[in-house]
Amino acid sequence: MSRKGLVLLTYIFNAILKHKYWPSQLKTAEIILILKPGKNPNSVSSYRPISLLPIISKLLERLLLKRIRSDPNTEEWIPSHQFGFRENHSTVHQIHRITHKIHQAIENKEYCTSVFLDVSQAFDKVWYPGLLYKIKKYLPITYFHLLKSYISGREFRTRISDSICNNFAIKSGAPQGSVLGPLLYLLYTADLPVKANTTMGTFADDTMILSANTDPAIATFTLENHLNQIQEWTNTWKIKINETKSVQVNFSLRREQCSAVFFNNIQIPESPGIKYLGIHLDNNLTWKEHITKKRKQADLKIKDMHWLIGRKSKLSLDNKVLLYKTIIKRIWVYGVEIWGCASKTNISIIQRCQSKILRMITNAQWYVSNITLHEDLKVPLLKEVIKEEST
Repeated sequence: MSRKGLVLLTYIFNAILKHKYWPSQLKTAEIILILKPGKNPNSVSSYRPISLLPIISKLLERLLLKRIRSDPNTEEWIPSHQFGFRENHSTVHQIHRITHKIHQAIENKEYCTSVFLDVSQAFDKVWYPGLLYKIKKYLPITYFHLLKSYISGREFRTRISDSICNNFAIKSGAPQGSVLGPLLYLLYTADLPVKANTTMGTFADDTMILSANTDPAIATFTLENHLNQIQEWTNTWKIKINETKSVQVNFSLRREQCSAVFFNNIQIPESPGIKYLGIHLDNNLTWKEHITKKRKQADLKIKDMHWLIGRKSKLSLDNKVLLYKTIIKRIWVYGVEIWGCASKTNISIIQRCQSKILRMITNAQWYVSNITLHEDLKVPLLKEVIKEEST
């Protein structure tokens, strides 16, 4: 951008901040529809809506976000159990935190029961009056009027090819496709009830609660007591929990299990495992289900890419190895520092998969050992990957 353009943009941004008014032209989102892979193009549910906002608005939002983040009080109102949209916090960190608690309970021979809540349309259903209350409660008053203008009077229109529909008002929700939307959601859920005798883990709207005790009745009672507090909170702030899609998982090596728990007088379905933040957690934390599923996904990807990395491919060996590392290996390497503690039998499932691919890539003879293949191609063994990622 030219210097003149930057000066004009600076004038606009300063005027918005001075008058605490967000222009309506910067609050209108354009929705485009992206067809989901392998879905019927004639079905509305086959499309994923993508919200696009004016680039000028997103630039100003980023500057404003940086100011809010730099405020020393910001970290005080973000709860410690919330790992979403925060620097130096990731899904792997949250999973490690939760599985560490589960491992402790299993080692202490405790009954460990947990609930993974399904929040319905979390970002789309943020209640504006409640959000304004939270903004005034947690942020300096200088931000209140500007953010009030930012979230009020928002509209959207849908574009399909060259056709654009009329504008429609947005009456609730953190602005989709925005820079400030995630922060506003964190604000809205900052006072989610916590208890000293349970463990809560949240990553954006992914919410789980865990309770452990040597007595299964106490573990269940403690969990249900916490759920009752969350139920009151969700009713107050108009957040909808989908009870039938939520899941209760009992993590224990004992035969006796904790009893079922309820939310809004509806029993939460029980399950022997759950996929949480991309990792499959089974009730004994053996990681067998997760590893088996990743092996199947890798096998399917190998089948799709066989024409590229197979024996008859004309690609160079270096390019074949690069494709493996950037596409196929990424399928199973996520969270390896967590599930890498699995038994040697389960770990070997992934190692055999990798060795099979390397033999296919190189068209290696039967007498060439897998160790030699790994060394020549400079591809680390799985145990080496686990060691590297865990340090």
